[in-house]
Amino acid sequence: MRWIGKIEGVSFLILLGIAMPLKYMAGLPLAVKIVGWAHGALFVAFLGALWSAHREGLPLRLSALVFIASLVPFGPFVIDGRLARHASG
Repeated sequence: MRWIGKIEGVSFLILLGIAMPLKYMAGLPLAVKIVGWAHGALFVAFLGALWSAHREGLPLRLSALVFIASLVPFGPFVIDGRLARHASG
């Protein structure tokens, strides 16, 4: 789950930091269409991994925090440390 979270986080940053400016400043809406589709697919995969991790013992509170962090830019990278501590402890 941690690696898909990082990949999904990067796709979110690319969508916000590259594709959206290309759409609105350069008139290239195809950038958002392509990156947005990829980000959406990665987000669904991330949600599946999060659900699986929760079913395998990830506490509800941490699962909720991970979900909320996935909605915020840089959130997946911030919450990753907590997930690493949980995995090792």
